[in-house]
Amino acid sequence: MKMKNIITKINCLILVVLGTSLSSCDKGFVETNTDPIGVTESTPNQLLAPALVNVLAANMSRNRSFNNELMQVTVDISDADGKIFRYDVRRNWADYLWNSWYPPLTNLIDMGKIASKPESLNKSYQAISLITQTWVYSLLTDTYGDVPYSQANNGKDDVLEPAYDRQKDIYQGMFKKLEEANTLLSEGVAIVSTGDPVFQGDVTKWRKFGNSLYLRLLLRVSGKAEVSASVIAKIKEMVDTNPANYPIMNDNDDTAKILWNGTNSSSSVYSSPFMVSIRPVDFRTPAITSFFIDNIRSWNFPPLNPTLGVGNIPRWGIAKAVAGYVGVPSGFDVGEGLLKQSYFYSDDQKVTTLQTDKFTGIIMNCAEVNFILAEAAAKGWIVGSAETYYNKGIYYGINYWLPKWATGVTDAKFTSYITGADIDWDNNMALDAPAGRSKMEFIQLQKYYAMFLVDMQQWFEYRRTGHPILPKGSGLANGEVMPARLQYPVISQSANPSGYKNAVAAQGPDEISTQMWWQKP
Repeated sequence: MKMKNIITKINCLILVVLGTSLSSCDKGFVETNTDPIGVTESTPNQLLAPALVNVLAANMSRNRSFNNELMQVTVDISDADGKIFRYDVRRNWADYLWNSWYPPLTNLIDMGKIASKPESLNKSYQAISLITQTWVYSLLTDTYGDVPYSQANNGKDDVLEPAYDRQKDIYQGMFKKLEEANTLLSEGVAIVSTGDPVFQGDVTKWRKFGNSLYLRLLLRVSGKAEVSASVIAKIKEMVDTNPANYPIMNDNDDTAKILWNGTNSSSSVYSSPFMVSIRPVDFRTPAITSFFIDNIRSWNFPPLNPTLGVGNIPRWGIAKAVAGYVGVPSGFDVGEGLLKQSYFYSDDQKVTTLQTDKFTGIIMNCAEVNFILAEAAAKGWIVGSAETYYNKGIYYGINYWLPKWATGVTDAKFTSYITGADIDWDNNMALDAPAGRSKMEFIQLQKYYAMFLVDMQQWFEYRRTGHPILPKGSGLANGEVMPARLQYPVISQSANPSGYKNAVAAQGPDEISTQMWWQKP
């Protein structure tokens, strides 16, 4: 509303109070305050990109500051209280992700509703709405446990205190969404390419992503006795029995990602949150851990090899210490006085760095899918070679960051790499073991590096499997046990007291040590 019309309306109200004539009060008021464009509703393609970018920005922020500290990628060296690498997780850590994930869900849900109307019917947008909703809800439930789901994001319908759904019910709901999305996308209805920052309008790739996400979530609950039989049967159906109806990621062209700096769209520019929200001095502050760097140094891991990077800087932008690539132990006790060694370069150091890298916006990659299949094969759930899937997982993990190296590598060169690194598959290994060599440790260790920078998936998978085996320092809190969840945000207690109270009664105390449904036997 223009200022002169605001004043006009105020004057008219004064005249009403005074009982004066209103004959000239409405002159031009309606015309001036009517939108000349006349657009009262968004289109699906307008809702997709902002929601995905906002969710991914939050994921990358907490991957760096939370997941990486818990999972021994980095250590924010300090003797202060509240250090994540010591499992000292304060309640205020819960707020950011909750507040960053739920608002974009409204756009993703509305996208599906609009695409379901007769005048704007589009089955592909309906499906993409279901897939992206599932992606965000899976992050929420795997972080907090029981959360608002079936009644969530319905504030405009006066649902102001949504119930917290049980995690089992949320997973069943997500499976249903992904099944429906797969069917809808099978028709191949076109979408607007410029409004799609992930696959630029390729609905076949959206279908592959949806089914790959389906496999991730099926595997996550596969250890839960009450659903394991049906989950394993579904995995087998998707991979062995009816793969044509459930296409999944085949190579890194199918990887779900947003390339930063506008390279994914001719009409939009997307800036990496590492650049927008993090100062260079803060980006390079955390030290890299001994666990993270000792493995890849001993393997001669290609993304750590300076000669394969740019300007003799490794592809992952890791700085050498005086003694070379050296890390610091995580979980150290207060007062040990450790000094930072290797770290991730920052933008102001004028070198190749992950802070400016356009490839850091990973939603889900092809390497993870192959490690999912490797585990399923190793456990005898599907036909196929666990070794083949395992090797493909390693290959595509490297290929994502170094496509020229990987596409030019021969079978002999790849075999030489994994043999020299002593990470080649051994069918004689035990399936699982609490320490030492086992098939699960081999798979999960390589998967850990493949999921570098992918939201909190390293943390989720560690909680599911206990792998990779992380060293434990003497300074760990929480009984030296990896946190099982984040507490609910403080605002949820005041804004939705009944939902919060019921969730705690059902799930258990609102503490980081309380296991959620899929973590229990």
